[in-house]
Amino acid sequence: MNQVIEVMGQHRSIRKFKEKPVEEKLVRTILEAAQCASTSNFIQACTIIRVNDPDKRAQIAELAGPQPWVAQCPLFLVFCADLKRSDQACGMCGLEMVKGYTEQFIIATVDAALVAQNTMLAAESLGLGGVYIGGIRNDPQKVCDLLEIPDLVYPVFGMCLGYPDDDPERKPRLPLEIVLKEDRYADPSDDNGLSVYDQTCCEYYGQRGSANRDDNWTQQIGRMMCKEMRPHMKAFLEKKGFEMK
Repeated sequence: MNQVIEVMGQHRSIRKFKEKPVEEKLVRTILEAAQCASTSNFIQACTIIRVNDPDKRAQIAELAGPQPWVAQCPLFLVFCADLKRSDQACGMCGLEMVKGYTEQFIIATVDAALVAQNTMLAAESLGLGGVYIGGIRNDPQKVCDLLEIPDLVYPVFGMCLGYPDDDPERKPRLPLEIVLKEDRYADPSDDNGLSVYDQTCCEYYGQRGSANRDDNWTQQIGRMMCKEMRPHMKAFLEKKGFEMK
């Protein structure tokens, strides 16, 4: 076991932070490491917006849940899938970018996710903790208005970072035997594996130090996936220039 793998294995979502700022030099170190993430065809289709303005933070915290840690954390970042720079690059070469293709959307979204995961890992390796904020997609147009995000760019998620003032238990992940397939997807033993995992999650929820509850994984996912999930996103993305052709 090496240090990187140990840090990865200790990941927890941190929502309570010490009132201690993250030093500017440390922020730059983390984000420069984040930029080392893989990127499709060197497009580097991610922009990070650091939100310092307290009023903007408060508004984002409210529309995201509310999630008050957005306003309270020392460092709040918004990760954006960005094709605007690609359009600029074409223009600088006297070319016109062909826009609106689904593959472009996938490339930009994956690039943003890879940079964000590198950010979290780098931060955790330096003693910080954090949590992703997918709730900014509750009202992505409002976020775009607040942060002046142009067309061909959309906010994928936010991230709170800071020095942890909490030590929550680590949630158990699906067994590797369920996630890893050999040569084909089909595996008739998945139902049995999920039943065992349900019991593991039920024990975790019943024993954790705070907000314990009687629940398991399939029940939790079932409740979530049988509802509409942010149905406004398709129209929003099309309006921003991600037409999914």
